[in-house]
Amino acid sequence: MSQMPQPPQLSACPTCDEPPQSGDRYCDQCGADLSAAAAAAEEASADRPVPPQLSGAVRATRPEPDPEDDYELAAPATGGQGQAADPRAAGALGTDGTAPPAGPAPETGASTHTGADDAAGTGTCTGTGTGADPRLPGGEPGPRCAACQEGTIGQDGFCERCGHAQGRERDHVESELEGIAAATDRGLRHHRNEDAFSVSSAELPDGSPVVVAVVCDGVSSATRPDDASAAAAHAANEALMASLPHGAHPQQAMNEAIVAAAEAVNSLAVETDGPASHPEQQRHQNAPACTIVSAVVTSDILTVGWVGDSRAYWVPDDRTAPPARLTEDDSWAAQMVAAGLMSEAEAYADERAHAITGWLGADAYELEPHTASYKPDRPGVVVVCTDGLWNYAESAEEMARAVPPDARARPLNSAQVLVGHALGGGGHDNVTVAVVPFPAAPGRAGSA
Repeated sequence: MSQMPQPPQLSACPTCDEPPQSGDRYCDQCGADLSAAAAAAEEASADRPVPPQLSGAVRATRPEPDPEDDYELAAPATGGQGQAADPRAAGALGTDGTAPPAGPAPETGASTHTGADDAAGTGTCTGTGTGADPRLPGGEPGPRCAACQEGTIGQDGFCERCGHAQGRERDHVESELEGIAAATDRGLRHHRNEDAFSVSSAELPDGSPVVVAVVCDGVSSATRPDDASAAAAHAANEALMASLPHGAHPQQAMNEAIVAAAEAVNSLAVETDGPASHPEQQRHQNAPACTIVSAVVTSDILTVGWVGDSRAYWVPDDRTAPPARLTEDDSWAAQMVAAGLMSEAEAYADERAHAITGWLGADAYELEPHTASYKPDRPGVVVVCTDGLWNYAESAEEMARAVPPDARARPLNSAQVLVGHALGGGGHDNVTVAVVPFPAAPGRAGSA
C-alpha cells in the first residue's frame, strides 16, 4: 500500500461505523468521505495534533536513456529456503512450499491479467477469491452470501440480506506463462486488493525472446486505487507489447510504457470528476493514483523502469554471489537517506517512511519515469514486487534468502512461496510479485 501525505484519521466511519484502513479517504463499506469528516472533527477539537505534511516531489534530474548505457551486475550468497504458504489456506501449497499435483490442464484463452480483467493471449490465470455459492434455496439462480448463506448478492458486491461484503475474484490471482509467473493477494488486513500485475512474452525482430512483467500498487489514500493499478498495468503491458516486437530499445520502450500507464490513470480522474479541468485543479482532487515497476528481460539485457516505491531485485542462481536491488524508491525515507539526514534503518523505521514522492495520477506534480538497463554476467531471476512483499524482505540479501533456489526453473512456485513469505510475516498489506527468469528462454508468445 503506497501512501501519500495523510489527512487526519478517524477511528470509525461516521456513517456506518466501519473502521477505516490507515490512509483511506473514503469508506470501503459505504463510500462516505472520511477526509471531510476528519477535517470537521479536527476543527471541533483545537487541541488535536496536526500530522506532519510533506511538500511536493523532489527528484534528481535524469538524462534521457542512452541505448549504450548498460551496466554489468555481479552475481548473492546463502541458499534460499522455501517459505510457508498462505496461512489462510494450508492446503493451497505443500508444507515444503511447493504446489500440489496439477489437475486438468487449464484451457488456453483470455489472459492479459491486470488484476481486474483478461484479454487475448496464452497462459494460465487463476483467481481464488472467496466467492459466493451460485446455488440459492429453491434452486433460484444467482450467488449466495458467503456469510449468512441465504441472501443474494447485489451488483455492489454486498449481501442484500445481511449486508456482508463478499470476496472478490481479485483477492488472490496467479498467472503463468512459459518463462515468467506472477501472483497477487489481498493480504490479511485489507478489505480489497489494490495491487495489479501483467506478464507477457513475445519475440523480438531477430526471433529472440522477450518477457515483460508490470506490477502496480494503488495509493490507498486516493480514490479508486484498485482501478488505477489495473489501468496502469494493462496500459504499460500493451505499450511494451506494441513496441518491443518492432525493434524498440527496451529502455525507450519502458519510458514510453510508463507514460502510457500514467495517461491511463489520469483518464480515471476525468471519469470520476466529469469534464477535464485545469491541471492545477486536478492536483487537489485526490485523483486515482498508483505506483509502477516493470521489468523487460531478453536473452542478454535486463531493463527496469519505475515510479514510486515498488521494487525490482536481482537474485542470481549462484547464491555465493551478491544479489542487488535494481530500483530506488520515490519516497520520504529514500530522500532522507539520500540527503544524509538519516540512516536507512532510521528512515524506514519512521512512520513517514512510505509516504511516496512520485506516483502516477492526475494530481502528481510531474512525471519522471526512471529506467535502467543491466547485463547480468550469470543466470538468475528478477523479482518485481510491491511493498507488501519487500516490507518482509527489504534488503537484497533478505530477498535472496526468501527466493527458492530453483526459482528460475519454477517461477510460479517461487511467486507462491514469496506471497506466502509475506502472509506468514503478517500480511499487513496487499502483496504482488512477479518472478522473471534471466536470460529469457524461447517459448510461446502471449500475455497473462
